[in-house]
Amino acid sequence: MLKEKGDLDLHFLERLSQNIAALISKGKEVILVSSGAIGLGRQELNIRKRSNSISFKQTLASIGQARLMNIYYRLFQQYNLLVGQILLSGVDLSRRSSYLNARNTFLTLLKFKIIPVVNENDTVAVEEIKFGDNDTLSALVAGLVDANLLIIFSDIEGLYTSDPRTNSEAKLIKEVDDIDEKIEKISLSASIEGRVGGMQTKIKAAKIATRSGIPVIIGGGERNFLGRIFAGEERGTLFLPKKDGLTSRKKWIAYAHLLAGTIVVDDGAKRALIVEGKSLLAAGIIEITGNFQVGDSVSLLDMNSEEFARGIVHYSSKELKKIKGTKSSLIEKQLGYKYYDEVVHRDNLVIL
Repeated sequence: MLKEKGDLDLHFLERLSQNIAALISKGKEVILVSSGAIGLGRQELNIRKRSNSISFKQTLASIGQARLMNIYYRLFQQYNLLVGQILLSGVDLSRRSSYLNARNTFLTLLKFKIIPVVNENDTVAVEEIKFGDNDTLSALVAGLVDANLLIIFSDIEGLYTSDPRTNSEAKLIKEVDDIDEKIEKISLSASIEGRVGGMQTKIKAAKIATRSGIPVIIGGGERNFLGRIFAGEERGTLFLPKKDGLTSRKKWIAYAHLLAGTIVVDDGAKRALIVEGKSLLAAGIIEITGNFQVGDSVSLLDMNSEEFARGIVHYSSKELKKIKGTKSSLIEKQLGYKYYDEVVHRDNLVIL
């Protein structure tokens, strides 16, 4: 929504609000994930210099967020539509209770035909709990409300085989049925926009959403992109959803619950988890990093340090360091007590 120099792209926002109003008039429900608060704050204070200071960015976000919502209020007021502000941080989604509360707020706003305008809560977020970009945030919100479609705007038409602005031979990829290593490599070279929200983050977001069973369209760079999509035209790049989409709770475990540490497992444990659908036992654990407690979410790595799963632990890191490599029948002897046979039960485990 901001041009390269930081100026507001009002023409884009006017078209966007018009398209969204048209969709709502046809019975569609729309959630808008919008960036721009920090840029607007900098513009409001007439500050051009950049700074990595968290407090400086939070100050700009505080000022800019008010202006951002005022802009959306005025744009949608033309169509007799109201907007509601939702600011989210990683902590808000990492707690199951607040995750569900956020979902209820979204659904209630939509019930009353109010457009939720979502942004990261930059005024309080610190690096450890930041989503990092609004593309990822949009995918998490889509999963939170079980959206039927996620549309991610880009400054170009979609995902190309390489950057179309530097390679005239680059071709648009119209459909992707699996975001594999090849697609991820393409995203590194195709339209690196030089700022937060480049093609790489959009592919990451598409991966989260499609794993949650939600189709994704990435594209833009043309007039009335949104309107053309809902007129039935093939625009941008379509990412097909996984047929075995995650349940609401497993979406939360995989993507919304903040990771507190890592567990490295041997090949036998990895095979048991992926192929046989079993739980993680202490006997298969090689190494533990981080300081986590019972109920925290951890990343499971194989012996090549590649993440392949995430799950919620039944034992703390301190306890696991004492029982790693130990058979379940000997846990009580090692600790003096035993909570469960499993370190991560399969019901609390998501294979990535």
